[in-house]
Amino acid sequence: MNKTELIEHLATKHALTKAEAGRILETLLDAVVTTVKKGGAVAIPGFGSFKQHARAARSGVNPSTGAKIKIAAAKLPKFTPGATFKAAVDPKAAARKAAKVAAAPAKAAKPAAKAAAKPAAKAAVKKAKK
Repeated sequence: MNKTELIEHLATKHALTKAEAGRILETLLDAVVTTVKKGGAVAIPGFGSFKQHARAARSGVNPSTGAKIKIAAAKLPKFTPGATFKAAVDPKAAARKAAKVAAAPAKAAKPAAKAAAKPAAKAAVKKAKK
């Protein structure tokens, strides 16, 4: 789907003219770009988040000559999809992740119990030494 098709979809779905839908889409995109450009983040729950990612300067190699070159630092936009969006695209992966999360608390409880038992065991050893 391209921008024109998206505008048409918005117009038909919400009984707007194409011009109104286009202005709404432009406003939304402008808000996202302006916020990310200033270093902020735009989070849309269920869809994802847009933020700025800083790539550090590094050295590279020119593949044709083999000469080492310096690659400058850069600021890039980054989109991270939300859980609902991921689940809509790949339901099987979402089901696997949900099953893994459901099984994880049982495993996580054991190390916590051991960690709580260690101070008690140390206290018992100290009392025995006295």
